[in-house]
Amino acid sequence: MKLHVTDQAAKWYKEEFDAEKNDYFRLFVRYGFGGRIPGFSLGIGRDTPYSEYASTNAEGINFYIEEKDAWYFDEHNLTIQMNEQGLEPEFIYNPNEPK
Repeated sequence: MKLHVTDQAAKWYKEEFDAEKNDYFRLFVRYGFGGRIPGFSLGIGRDTPYSEYASTNAEGINFYIEEKDAWYFDEHNLTIQMNEQGLEPEFIYNPNEPK
């Protein structure tokens, strides 16, 4: 599983959350609309890593997913980018490339 956050999306999170360099943001599974799996979606918030499944750094901010949420991605990569209107980030799920 690969996690990618574009610089534009990372800048949005820095501004919205008043984040500083080397802050950690965890992507976590929650009940809700609009996710890859019906009935679930992703949330994001500041947290301290415990058992990282995937991680990346963009604009000095560390984004990660915990092992306990790995099931949600089920052989998919995640890219976080700004939507076409540039108003907020959007999550793009793509199947992993075959090995």
